[in-house]
Amino acid sequence: MGMFATFTYAGQRWTVDEDEIADPGAHPEPFFSASVHDSDLVIVAYEPGPPAGGLVYLGFQPRDYFDDPDESDDVDLDVQADGLARWAAAVTGSSVAAAAIRPLLAEAVVEDPVDDFAEDTLQKLISLLGLPVPGELVEE
Repeated sequence: MGMFATFTYAGQRWTVDEDEIADPGAHPEPFFSASVHDSDLVIVAYEPGPPAGGLVYLGFQPRDYFDDPDESDDVDLDVQADGLARWAAAVTGSSVAAAAIRPLLAEAVVEDPVDDFAEDTLQKLISLLGLPVPGELVEE
Protein backbone atom coordinates (compact mmCIF):
# COMPACT_ATOMS: atom_id res chain seq x y z
CA MET A 1 0.00 0.00 0.00
CA GLY A 2 1.22 3.48 -0.81
CA MET A 3 1.47 6.52 1.40
CA PHE A 4 -1.60 8.41 2.55
CA ALA A 5 -0.83 11.60 4.47
CA THR A 6 -1.13 15.37 4.46
CA PHE A 7 1.91 17.54 5.12
CA THR A 8 1.19 21.19 5.93
CA TYR A 9 3.73 23.95 6.41
CA ALA A 10 2.27 26.96 8.23
CA GLY A 11 3.53 29.16 11.02
CA GLN A 12 7.11 28.14 10.17
CA ARG A 13 6.54 24.48 11.06
CA TRP A 14 5.24 21.25 9.60
CA THR A 15 2.22 19.33 10.77
CA VAL A 16 1.46 15.83 9.53
CA ASP A 17 -1.94 14.18 9.35
CA GLU A 18 -2.27 10.53 8.39
CA ASP A 19 -5.40 11.44 6.42
CA GLU A 20 -4.83 12.32 2.77
CA ILE A 21 -7.53 14.99 2.68
CA ALA A 22 -6.33 18.53 3.32
CA ASP A 23 -8.46 21.49 4.29
CA PRO A 24 -6.42 24.48 3.08
CA GLY A 25 -8.88 26.91 4.67
CA ALA A 26 -7.92 25.57 8.09
CA HIS A 27 -4.48 27.17 7.89
CA PRO A 28 -3.44 30.80 8.14
CA GLU A 29 -1.58 32.31 5.21
CA PRO A 30 1.05 31.70 4.15
CA PHE A 31 0.82 27.92 3.96
CA PHE A 32 1.85 24.98 1.79
CA SER A 33 -0.20 21.80 2.05
CA ALA A 34 0.48 18.54 0.23
CA SER A 35 -1.94 15.60 0.39
CA VAL A 36 -0.41 12.31 -0.76
CA HIS A 37 -2.86 9.74 -2.15
CA ASP A 38 -1.58 6.15 -2.36
CA SER A 39 1.89 7.36 -3.47
CA ASP A 40 0.44 8.06 -6.93
CA LEU A 41 -0.69 11.65 -6.72
CA VAL A 42 -0.14 14.66 -4.51
CA ILE A 43 -2.58 17.55 -4.29
CA VAL A 44 -0.64 20.71 -3.45
CA ALA A 45 -2.47 23.79 -2.19
CA TYR A 46 -0.62 26.96 -1.23
CA GLU A 47 -1.32 30.58 -0.43
CA PRO A 48 -0.53 33.22 -1.28
CA GLY A 49 -0.80 31.99 -4.83
CA PRO A 50 -1.84 33.22 -8.26
CA PRO A 51 -5.18 35.05 -8.62
CA ALA A 52 -6.97 31.77 -9.38
CA GLY A 53 -5.49 30.23 -6.22
CA GLY A 54 -2.52 28.00 -5.55
CA LEU A 55 -3.39 24.46 -6.60
CA VAL A 56 -1.28 21.94 -8.47
CA TYR A 57 -0.72 18.19 -8.69
CA LEU A 58 2.34 15.94 -8.58
CA GLY A 59 2.46 12.46 -10.06
CA PHE A 60 -0.91 12.24 -11.78
CA GLN A 61 -3.73 14.73 -12.02
CA PRO A 62 -6.84 13.39 -10.22
CA ARG A 63 -8.89 13.46 -13.44
CA ASP A 64 -6.40 11.04 -15.02
CA TYR A 65 -5.75 8.90 -11.97
CA PHE A 66 -9.45 8.27 -11.35
CA ASP A 67 -10.29 8.33 -15.09
CA ASP A 68 -12.98 10.93 -14.41
CA PRO A 69 -12.75 14.44 -15.90
CA ASP A 70 -14.86 15.81 -13.03
CA GLU A 71 -12.23 14.90 -10.42
CA SER A 72 -10.12 18.00 -11.12
CA ASP A 73 -10.18 21.21 -13.12
CA ASP A 74 -7.61 22.23 -15.70
CA VAL A 75 -4.45 23.66 -14.18
CA ASP A 76 -2.25 26.24 -15.90
CA LEU A 77 1.09 24.67 -15.02
CA ASP A 78 3.17 27.67 -16.12
CA VAL A 79 1.13 30.01 -13.90
CA GLN A 80 1.36 27.58 -10.97
CA ALA A 81 5.13 27.08 -11.39
CA ASP A 82 5.52 30.86 -11.31
CA GLY A 83 3.18 31.05 -8.31
CA LEU A 84 5.25 28.50 -6.40
CA ALA A 85 8.47 30.37 -7.24
CA ARG A 86 6.93 33.60 -5.95
CA TRP A 87 5.64 31.78 -2.86
CA ALA A 88 9.16 30.52 -2.10
CA ALA A 89 10.64 34.01 -2.49
CA ALA A 90 8.01 35.55 -0.22
CA VAL A 91 7.84 32.83 2.44
CA THR A 92 11.28 31.23 2.60
CA GLY A 93 13.40 33.86 0.86
CA SER A 94 14.55 31.21 -1.61
CA SER A 95 15.23 32.12 -5.20
CA VAL A 96 14.01 29.33 -7.45
CA ALA A 97 13.15 29.65 -11.12
CA ALA A 98 9.69 28.63 -12.25
CA ALA A 99 11.50 26.65 -14.97
CA ALA A 100 13.04 24.45 -12.25
CA ILE A 101 9.63 23.77 -10.68
CA ARG A 102 7.64 23.23 -13.88
CA PRO A 103 9.01 19.73 -14.77
CA LEU A 104 7.87 18.40 -11.38
CA LEU A 105 4.21 19.31 -11.93
CA ALA A 106 1.78 16.69 -13.21
CA GLU A 107 0.85 17.12 -16.84
CA ALA A 108 -2.62 16.22 -18.06
CA VAL A 109 -2.90 12.67 -19.42
CA VAL A 110 0.55 11.67 -18.20
CA GLU A 111 1.48 8.01 -18.57
CA ASP A 112 4.84 8.09 -16.80
CA PRO A 113 5.08 10.53 -13.89
CA VAL A 114 8.37 12.17 -12.90
CA ASP A 115 8.97 9.57 -10.15
CA ASP A 116 7.51 6.14 -9.39
CA PHE A 117 6.37 7.47 -6.01
CA ALA A 118 4.74 10.90 -5.91
CA GLU A 119 6.19 11.59 -2.46
CA ASP A 120 9.67 11.53 -4.07
CA THR A 121 8.56 14.34 -6.38
CA LEU A 122 7.12 16.12 -3.34
CA GLN A 123 10.49 15.92 -1.57
CA LYS A 124 12.16 17.50 -4.61
CA LEU A 125 9.58 20.31 -4.71
CA ILE A 126 9.86 20.98 -0.97
CA SER A 127 13.64 21.24 -1.27
CA LEU A 128 13.41 23.59 -4.27
CA LEU A 129 11.06 25.85 -2.31
CA GLY A 130 13.63 26.18 0.47
CA LEU A 131 11.59 24.31 3.07
CA PRO A 132 12.97 21.64 5.38
CA VAL A 133 11.74 18.19 4.35
CA PRO A 134 9.48 16.70 7.06
CA GLY A 135 11.05 13.69 8.77
CA GLU A 136 7.95 11.59 8.16
CA LEU A 137 8.37 12.11 4.43
CA VAL A 138 12.04 11.12 4.45
CA GLU A 139 11.39 7.98 6.52
CA GLU A 140 9.10 6.46 3.90
